[in-house]
Amino acid sequence: MFGWFGARARRGAPVLLPLLLALVIAACGTSAQAGTNGSGSIRVVAAENFWGSIASQLAGSDASVQSIITNPAEDPHSYEPSAADARTLATAQLVIVNGIGYDPWAPKLLAANPVSGRTVLAVGELFGLKEGDNPHRWYDPADVEAVATAITGDLKKLDPKDAASFEHRLTVFESTDLARYHSLIAQIRQRYAGVPVGASESIFALQAPSLGLRLLTPYSFMKAISEGTEVTAQDTLTTQQQITAHQIKVWVYNSQNATPEIQRLNAIARAAHIPITTITETLAPSGATFEQWQVAQLTALAHALHTATGR
Repeated sequence: MFGWFGARARRGAPVLLPLLLALVIAACGTSAQAGTNGSGSIRVVAAENFWGSIASQLAGSDASVQSIITNPAEDPHSYEPSAADARTLATAQLVIVNGIGYDPWAPKLLAANPVSGRTVLAVGELFGLKEGDNPHRWYDPADVEAVATAITGDLKKLDPKDAASFEHRLTVFESTDLARYHSLIAQIRQRYAGVPVGASESIFALQAPSLGLRLLTPYSFMKAISEGTEVTAQDTLTTQQQITAHQIKVWVYNSQNATPEIQRLNAIARAAHIPITTITETLAPSGATFEQWQVAQLTALAHALHTATGR
């Protein structure tokens, strides 16, 4: 799922992005200064709403937070930014991007309009990752907490006088807001450890270990579906056989990328009476918080595991 470099995202993008770069330069200039509004709050912009939701909870009333990709019906990998998106990024004091090739349009727009004093938190850089690595860090519980800590650190640097408030919100987020999220992860790990499952994309590859589940689908299959590249015949056959032979107990698929190949596998899973559960890349519904979204998905997964195993 590497955005600009995936086949799905590549169509039309090379023409659009240079145009946007020209528009943002014309609209904002090349020497804009980062500033604050009359209330002294920080302006935060997140490329994706899963990080934006976390930032909003950590910032509270001391900052305004806006996310660019918010539509759960939209495939983030084929996202084409608008001139308005470029202007939004140009006005931010703190920008949160995923990186790792997932949202390459964001750093390009930022580079087109350099702003003195702007802070950019690139999640991939935080973990020392490179393009080709799994970019879906918001599905790794440990990474979620690490990003929350990094966001808080950046907010404190931008607004030292409210440092205590930011620290308090981080504590509340980790101990209270994420409590149900962590509880469900622990419950699934305790009850269903070792249960074999399959998944359509590499999103789930980062969450499965924390849940104690045994993900059997070839990683090369999940990666190819995520990137929109060609899946090998052998990987397709292996994934299909895992379903028809009941080697997996549950099938997990990304409903934001239900390609014909995945729809066919979904039909095979239904015919084999394999429980199916869905996940998405971005918040669904878009008005949910990060933890509400994840808790709903984990609850559905637990139900599917119960149906499959009787535990």
